[in-house]
Amino acid sequence: MGQTALGVLLEHLREERGLKLRELAQLSDVDHAYIYRLESGDKESPSDEVLSKLIRPLRAGKREGDMLRYLAAHSETAPELVRHVLADKTVTYEEFRAAAGAAFRGEARPDYPKLIARVRRILSEENGTR
Repeated sequence: MGQTALGVLLEHLREERGLKLRELAQLSDVDHAYIYRLESGDKESPSDEVLSKLIRPLRAGKREGDMLRYLAAHSETAPELVRHVLADKTVTYEEFRAAAGAAFRGEARPDYPKLIARVRRILSEENGTR
């Protein structure tokens, strides 16, 4: 099994903090092997308690913390979307969630910048801020 969207985000946050798996395990009181399985995609749906234990030492911001919680419940989310959102800090959690919930037909990979732009347009129309 390949890396999941949750694994991509978790690994990114850990590496951003400069933590090794065992260091994060020690700080979070979560087994390092379990963290590795989450990052590698062997495990997909950690409990909210485990996520809370990981979020604190990772110093995840609100956006990333909310994304981790979303991804724990939505394992079908594309890892490429998470990579795009991590690269574009302007994407809000609400925009991420809407893009992640979009359904795709066929084999074509979505164009994430275009998808985010479309989501922003729809959200602004819903909020009357057009």
